[in-house]
Amino acid sequence: MINFYVMTLFPEMVENGLNVSILKRAKEAGRLGFEAINIRDYTLDKHMKVDDYPYSGGAGMLMNPDPIVRCHNAVMDKIPEERKGKVRTIYLSPAGRMFNQDMARDFAKSEDLIFICGHYEGIDQRAIDMVVTDEVSIGDYVLTGGELAAMVMIDSISRMVSGVLHNDDSAETETFSGNLLEYPQYTHPEIYEGRRVPPVLLSGNHKLIDEWKRTQSLVRTRERRPDLFEKVELSKQDKKLLKKYDEETGV
Repeated sequence: MINFYVMTLFPEMVENGLNVSILKRAKEAGRLGFEAINIRDYTLDKHMKVDDYPYSGGAGMLMNPDPIVRCHNAVMDKIPEERKGKVRTIYLSPAGRMFNQDMARDFAKSEDLIFICGHYEGIDQRAIDMVVTDEVSIGDYVLTGGELAAMVMIDSISRMVSGVLHNDDSAETETFSGNLLEYPQYTHPEIYEGRRVPPVLLSGNHKLIDEWKRTQSLVRTRERRPDLFEKVELSKQDKKLLKKYDEETGV
């Protein structure tokens, strides 16, 4: 089981986003735990203020360190003493490491993950220095807050937890497994608007089907994500499949 604690100014946003579909069922089955904690509850300001203007000026407001640290301390108090040293606290930040499938697998090994969702222009660096273990970005763009990014990460990490998916093999065979994009998939009807399911998938020949799937993954990654393709360790069989594809299509 893995427990997710999300520190946020908008707990209802996180709760509504996570308590649906596969994640809801996994929570009910005891595979996952979610809790959204309102950072505003930990401010000492009588007006419930959690932000202020940054020193030296600049656009926007910055979240104060004290409510964040106090909130984090309260979350840590919920975690058993023997697990405190293994807790990872993730701050969602455009300046962080880029999130990927390997990171999802790594985070999934944890029993307790704390997410800090910033707002405005971010949070005071002192709070980051005091409680954050990992700064993570989900892409080269800016969001209004960290809530959506936290939910993206939680969804991805949860899929790596045994028992969350009906078929545990799905997590290892889908897109980005081995740095490859997933092959195209088809269901009924066999013909739709004149477009047929590739005949090989109807052949019943499992060897040919496996070769087709592998070829499609290799070709799709090469065409759409050359950055990922460069990281793929091609086997002799992979090279043969690509050569055959290129010869047949005239690439």
